[in-house]
Amino acid sequence: MRGWQSQAHVKHYCKYHVVFVPKYRRKSIYGTLRKEIGGILRELCRQQGVELIEGYAMRDHIHMLLMIPPKYSVANTIGFLKGKSAIRIFREYLQVKRNFTGRHFWARG
Repeated sequence: MRGWQSQAHVKHYCKYHVVFVPKYRRKSIYGTLRKEIGGILRELCRQQGVELIEGYAMRDHIHMLLMIPPKYSVANTIGFLKGKSAIRIFREYLQVKRNFTGRHFWARG
């Protein structure tokens, strides 16, 4: 049973392939922001207790393979990652550029 995780009453092997897309598919992830977003998402996954197995930042989207424990809802985990990362990206990198409506960085879905 290689790769299985265990908690008090359950053994699990829950992997999820997640794709994040910036609002309006803007090419804003390209360049230096691309590396910084990876660091932000890694840190948020560590805070939430989610294992980030693989992650790829493309020009206009991000692919991630996450192992989310069953005690956390997938929707709540993704909402946490998208919400907190959007706030940090706006504060640290996009405050000068005002090409996004409000603080919305990721598209819905």
